[in-house]
Amino acid sequence: MYDMNIENTRAMQQNSANINQNPYINQSANINNSVQQNQAQNSFSTGDFVKGALIGAAVTYFLTNKGAQENIMKAVSKGTQLFQAGMEEMKERMEDAKATMEANQE
Repeated sequence: MYDMNIENTRAMQQNSANINQNPYINQSANINNSVQQNQAQNSFSTGDFVKGALIGAAVTYFLTNKGAQENIMKAVSKGTQLFQAGMEEMKERMEDAKATMEANQE
């Protein structure tokens, strides 16, 4: 009985060796393993992780801090006012240009 277990073990090892040697069966598995290893090695070594962490921390801070939210709303309000003032100035300049063109045509 002991000899039979050794023979079964050897047969299973040979089958697994044959399967591992077939390049068509394991080609995609080998590619996926190498891609996963490269991604795992590069995921924390690039600056993208640090940038993402900092952006996430800033967004969390602004979404949870009422004082920061108020300051953001004030800045947005001032920006909107400046934009509206710029648009009004541009409209006035367009009207002046039209009036000048009409005056030159007459």
